[in-house]
Amino acid sequence: MGKAKVTVDAGVCKMKTIITAESNDIGEVDYQIESDCPFILKMSWSIKPLNPFDVIEVPFKDNPVYLHASEHLEHAACPVPCAIVKAIEVASEMGLKRDIKINIE
Repeated sequence: MGKAKVTVDAGVCKMKTIITAESNDIGEVDYQIESDCPFILKMSWSIKPLNPFDVIEVPFKDNPVYLHASEHLEHAACPVPCAIVKAIEVASEMGLKRDIKINIE
């Protein structure tokens, strides 16, 4: 079973989010989200354990993480939904542990 811990510094808002994800015995990924952002916390309460194929193998418009983000987040540039997807990908062992960087100059 895989496990991932992803820390996100969202930038200008200075909100920090920590996503801990772990695959379970039935092929889903359980995760916990700690965040300074009330919108991220509210979003996290509505997402249950997910089948990684339902997250990784679908278009954005059908992705449950992005669907919940569109219901709860007001800022489209928030990097946290992507980080949740990456945490699920790594915890399910369908992706490698590799940092993601966005540098703005």
